[in-house]
Amino acid sequence: MKRDDLPHGHSRASSPPSAAAPQAGDAAWLALHARACAPYGAAGRFARHFARGKLGRDPVFRSLVERGELGCGARVVDIGCGQGLLASLLQACDDLAGAGRWPLAWPAPPRAERYHGIELMPRDVERARRAVAGLALAPTFECNDMREAVLPACELVVILDVLHYVDHAAQSALLVRVRDALLQGRADRPRRLLLRVGDASSRRGFVASQWVDRAVALVRGHRVPPTWGRPLDDWVALLRELGFSVASAPMSRGTPFANVLLLADVAGTA
Repeated sequence: MKRDDLPHGHSRASSPPSAAAPQAGDAAWLALHARACAPYGAAGRFARHFARGKLGRDPVFRSLVERGELGCGARVVDIGCGQGLLASLLQACDDLAGAGRWPLAWPAPPRAERYHGIELMPRDVERARRAVAGLALAPTFECNDMREAVLPACELVVILDVLHYVDHAAQSALLVRVRDALLQGRADRPRRLLLRVGDASSRRGFVASQWVDRAVALVRGHRVPPTWGRPLDDWVALLRELGFSVASAPMSRGTPFANVLLLADVAGTA
């Protein structure tokens, strides 16, 4: 069976747990990739090809799954969600686990309880709704500016590669609201912000990522906005000032960029 022929599944368990043995990491990731991309066939050619390329080439998605960073039973808010790739990936994880094919070497599957995506670009929101709104996870999508959107109580906030599109004051204000939304989450569960940023102190990699951002924006028919980066140390200092405990992991493998994933936990809940 070709990868593109694998079913994406619209139920919590596409086959009984005894139907297949757990897969090795690479095979499991290929199955997850296929399942997560499959719904985008309903949203048009661009959406389908973008999903395959982004999920396949950007190291952050596989890393979040293999490191167990997406939590278990978390209510998720995805800021700058684009066409909802993370929602589709979360559903694919649930489907794979329900089929008994989750790798034994990986942490427990995420099994998100709720997903809410916030995205500024109307066309991306429309693609997200057409592709994945009908999944069992029942993700919701809001077309809004992240500076104005109301953030619901949650246990996990994901912000990948978008915070630099607003100025430093707006970055700080949004992170305060993120912290407050997490503090309203369940106190008996880890409450975390996953924030990927470019390290402006690594000039060559940071410039490369900014150039690609602009090129992608143009291809997708968006305007090219100004950006406000920070050195990694400044991002960490800002998060700590807001009461987060912070760890970091390089997140540019296979790319020329200087991206870093910051794992920021509400103090005492890691």
